[in-house]
Amino acid sequence: MRMRPTLSWTPAEDLPPGTTDPEPVVDALRTGRVLVLSGAGISTESGIPDYRGEGGSLSRHTPMTYQEFTAGAQARRRYWARSHLGWRTFGRARPNAGHRAVAAFGQHGLLSGLITQNVDSLHQAAGSEGVVELHGSLDRVVCLSCGAFSPRSELAGRLAEANAGFEPVAAAINPDGDADLTDDQVKGFHVVPCSVCGGTLKPDVVFFGETVPPRRVEHCRELVRDASSLLVLGSSLTVMSGLRFVRQAARAGKPVLIVNRDPTRGDQHALTRVALPLGTALTTVAGRLGIPVEGRATDRVTS
Repeated sequence: MRMRPTLSWTPAEDLPPGTTDPEPVVDALRTGRVLVLSGAGISTESGIPDYRGEGGSLSRHTPMTYQEFTAGAQARRRYWARSHLGWRTFGRARPNAGHRAVAAFGQHGLLSGLITQNVDSLHQAAGSEGVVELHGSLDRVVCLSCGAFSPRSELAGRLAEANAGFEPVAAAINPDGDADLTDDQVKGFHVVPCSVCGGTLKPDVVFFGETVPPRRVEHCRELVRDASSLLVLGSSLTVMSGLRFVRQAARAGKPVLIVNRDPTRGDQHALTRVALPLGTALTTVAGRLGIPVEGRATDRVTS
């Protein structure tokens, strides 16, 4: 099983150029049974930055790895201090036009499934159902000792109570919900244990360096096998966790279509790459299909 590493990838000079014509995406959706694979780029218009696009956070932020998190209490203190502050902003994000368009496609029976690499739950908030969260969700917390799950909102309350007056100013918020804080700013932050067994709590997300659960991967592979085409939205496909499904679809002769402003690691496997902002591209596609982009937004409790 491959892990989710931090990868450096430079686009090859001979990659096919992008287009601004979304008609191939329209055609694929008209055919139906389209499997969507979404990445951080679909959430940038909701105020959540991506890792590798223009202004992406990898230029200034190295995500916490699983090995760092489990290695010692100091790393966990740094993570939870930064994540606790970032959650206040991250958890208040709302679905944008791209999320609503994907939900509308699903509600009109054009999709066979939806896999997201994001941990923000914005697809569900927009009204999409049956979303496979490849890398988990920040909405949940899991205990590494007893395996108990709990809502992130519950932990946020406990952390706020244990850290009254913790109000540092963050330099930025990152795609993993982590706020940019200095070591001095996180010094003295109190981490709370599992309320069931007193063990170590971790967000229910796949950290860099951690493996995606095998059953989840196999479920995604089944979705690829069952689909007529694969539509990638807002992912650079730099990490193997998403790229493997593109390669699988291509090997099976299924059309791969990508909507991403910048070149991706999967372009060589794609029928086309539409180089437009996600909101613009998907609302245009919805308009050509005669589908209104409204959706429904659910309340998200963050404290």
